[in-house]
Amino acid sequence: MHGSQGSQGSTGAQESRRSAGRGFGLGLALVSALAFGGSGVAAKPLIEAGLDSLHVVWLRVAGAALVMLPVAWRNRALVRERPLLLAGFGLLAVAGVQACYFAALSRIPVGVALLIEYLAPALVLGWVRFVQRKPVTRAAALGVVLAVDGLACVVEVWSGLSFDVLGLLLALGAACCQVGYFVLSDQGSDAGEDGRSVPDPLGVIAYGLLVGAALLTVIARPWGMDWSVLAGSADMNGTAVPAWLLLCWIVLLATVVAYVTGVVSVRRLSPQVAGVVACLEAVIATVLAWIMLGEHLSAPQLFGGAVVLVGAFIAQSSKTAAPPAAVEPETVLSSSKSPV
Repeated sequence: MHGSQGSQGSTGAQESRRSAGRGFGLGLALVSALAFGGSGVAAKPLIEAGLDSLHVVWLRVAGAALVMLPVAWRNRALVRERPLLLAGFGLLAVAGVQACYFAALSRIPVGVALLIEYLAPALVLGWVRFVQRKPVTRAAALGVVLAVDGLACVVEVWSGLSFDVLGLLLALGAACCQVGYFVLSDQGSDAGEDGRSVPDPLGVIAYGLLVGAALLTVIARPWGMDWSVLAGSADMNGTAVPAWLLLCWIVLLATVVAYVTGVVSVRRLSPQVAGVVACLEAVIATVLAWIMLGEHLSAPQLFGGAVVLVGAFIAQSSKTAAPPAAVEPETVLSSSKSPV
């Protein structure tokens, strides 16, 4: 009897720790969404001041890579132990998302590109269910549906549709690269189970930024950039702000803080749940643009933002799906047979 009570106490303590870890992960995911969402507010004045959008992206990634250099040196063993992980993170999670999204913007409306990019949570769900062959909870699936529908209202996708095949493919490429961000961020969360060392997420981010900066250097060709813009000021809704201050915002908050909190949150939650919470980035970006750049919100945008919030809440409140043999049939989107 005492043994049973002790077992129950141990189980309760584990559940408490799991809940605390999940709450911490959710907090980090929200910080990441806030940090990523603020990138556009700081970048737009720089672009309007004369910098090319790709040059802003290069400054963002290269600056963050410099900041993370000491971390990269401390984790230099990762280059030997996990070269494919580092290369994949730099190619997809850093350079791929940025390059594909900005290239898509040159061909299709911002709202359409943003909506397609944030189909990533739905694609993550498909990856988890059909590639990793793990069950997916109904709450996570419902959260994705609500978040994508709400996002369509936030970006007012109906206001500027134009059918450009290449532009749509580029936006879809950005979504696929974002899937890579969530999936690769989760690598190592259970590595200790097979005897392999768990890669330091900060080291993965540091080398990912270095790889991304190298790739973006080829694409952006920064040697043709007008560096004098950074010595001046940029207009933010009628207020002159030093360009270097906006650059620091983009590098430190919208990149370093955003990636660090984002990757750690994925390991605390799961790729599918963190992906849905990341949809808040579009809502945050829209609200910040309203407050700081004077870009007013319409009624559909306000409604869509509320729907995204509801979807994110439903998804993050779902428990991680158990192995098929231990999962209740009514709570998991899988057949009564083994996942296929």
